[in-house]
Amino acid sequence: MRIRRIGAAVAAVGVVALVMSGCAAPTAESGLDKGTSVNVAWNQPFYSYNGMTSFGNATANANIIYMTMDWFNLYDNEPKLVKNTEFGSYEKVSEDPLTVKYTIKDGVKWSDGTAVDAADMLLNWAANSRSLDTPDFDPAEFTDPDTGEFTDAFPKDIVFFDSGATPDSGLGLVHDVPKIGDDGRSITMVYETPYVDWELAFPSALPAHVVGKNALDLTDNKKAKDAVIKAIQDKDDKSLASLSSFWNSGFNFTELPKDPDLYLSTGPYTISSFKADQFITLKANPDYTGAHKPTIEEVTIRFIGDPLAAVQALQNGDVDVISPQATADITTALDGVKNVTVIKGAEGTYEHIDLQIDKSKNGTFSDPKVREAFMKVIPRQEIIDKLIKPIVGEDATLRDSQIFVPGAEGYDDSVKANGSAAYAEVDVEGAKALLAEAGVTSPKVCFLYSSTNPRRVNEFQLIQTSAALAGFVVEDCGNENWGGLLGTPGAYDASLFGWQSTSLGVTSSGPTFETGGINNMTFFSNAEADKVIKKLNGEFDPEKQIELQKQLDKLIWDSYYGVTVFQFPGVTAYNNKIDGVDPSILSPTIFWNIWDWKVAAKK
Repeated sequence: MRIRRIGAAVAAVGVVALVMSGCAAPTAESGLDKGTSVNVAWNQPFYSYNGMTSFGNATANANIIYMTMDWFNLYDNEPKLVKNTEFGSYEKVSEDPLTVKYTIKDGVKWSDGTAVDAADMLLNWAANSRSLDTPDFDPAEFTDPDTGEFTDAFPKDIVFFDSGATPDSGLGLVHDVPKIGDDGRSITMVYETPYVDWELAFPSALPAHVVGKNALDLTDNKKAKDAVIKAIQDKDDKSLASLSSFWNSGFNFTELPKDPDLYLSTGPYTISSFKADQFITLKANPDYTGAHKPTIEEVTIRFIGDPLAAVQALQNGDVDVISPQATADITTALDGVKNVTVIKGAEGTYEHIDLQIDKSKNGTFSDPKVREAFMKVIPRQEIIDKLIKPIVGEDATLRDSQIFVPGAEGYDDSVKANGSAAYAEVDVEGAKALLAEAGVTSPKVCFLYSSTNPRRVNEFQLIQTSAALAGFVVEDCGNENWGGLLGTPGAYDASLFGWQSTSLGVTSSGPTFETGGINNMTFFSNAEADKVIKKLNGEFDPEKQIELQKQLDKLIWDSYYGVTVFQFPGVTAYNNKIDGVDPSILSPTIFWNIWDWKVAAKK
């Protein structure tokens, strides 16, 4: 058994997605071992090839996208940001104004043979900056509360890229259309103001020719690319409305699409088969020329929501690698499995409970007094004592910050001042008094969580029982498709899930707490918090960054946003068939070096 711990350098991890000891930058020089395969268990099915929408922004999708899409940089498991020069290059060509140039390496292609170029990057900018969107449009009334997807009633003349970008951070600061150069392989972006995490601002792109063909009713790849570029450069609202609509929803699928254009790849693997709610299989991309050439030919991700079932599948040989949510039952069960390696340690994910401040199912938490009352009856310590200490021992403690990871510089000082101490223990009488002040009796709370996750089921039951003592009626709104419902207007009142860290960026909390941010699932809006986030985006002094983060932490707790509970205990196990598994604390965790995995030599 190996133990992995979060070191001091990692403790500054921030959180970007719904989506965790040092190794050299990932490369794979060895050749493909034909006929080899590996089966990996994951707890949630894949459902969208666009991880940048509010609907598709989930770790289950990010894992597959990572393995099939190359990009300009990635994190290794130190974790350290590594440039991927075999895909392309980027450079800061000016500091005032901040100007960044991205260039795709000549010869990089999509798996259909089409070149990756400026059209892809330009569409990527338009989508993830939202600089061309129709002003002040709110998609809430056109979102299905049962699925989280946009309805057919969504207006066809509206330009709306569902990336959650805001005008004060990331690509939202690039207001002008980027310039194309280098024979169509580069774009240059100019930021309105400095942005400290500019290296992390540009996510992987979708194929512009596919979006163009589907949105603009074209058949030729080049004409489709040209049409996308023209629509963006001319700011043609009619064409942009169609482009944004397809970008938002066209890459959502839960089984293998008939059109192979919808799952093109630039990375080491391509999607080859997909059966709804059961598995998705990736095969080595035969045309891949990048730095991360895989050794194993076929990778199948099997969707197993129950972690004990994942352990059983490992023991039976049905899967080779698992990384389930750790429980006492899981660690005990793994002790009985022979010929496996088990890696334990803290993860870059934290458990939290969010309250829907606006647009909720019952409107319960629009009143801050009711939010405060509910926070007082969440049995955080009981959850730790009953569900987490049996895994990691008596050292298990509450996470008391919305911004800082326990052990990070600034964490202890922030916790002393942020107000989280008021929710360390259950206070039923205090909750009753607040409900009385609010004039509310028996408030209903539709509570969303993963119904197939035993630990979450147990957490929900503890919360439901405790909240009832103060008069709350907590309804079981657990759902196996919980991920796609997050942030959906009218779907629920409170949610329980984990934020998965995807970067070490100091600005990474912004998308969760700024007004309109992609990770802002609660419709939280606080003018002071927005000001602090805006300052943090352009602050390069580490000490001042910490002070701003402390301010933000207190503002969130003072607004009765919800509560944090614990930092995830992590466990990964793999059988002796596989070599090279070495998890990262950042997303995509176990998959970060999938190209380095090998089928072990027989002994």
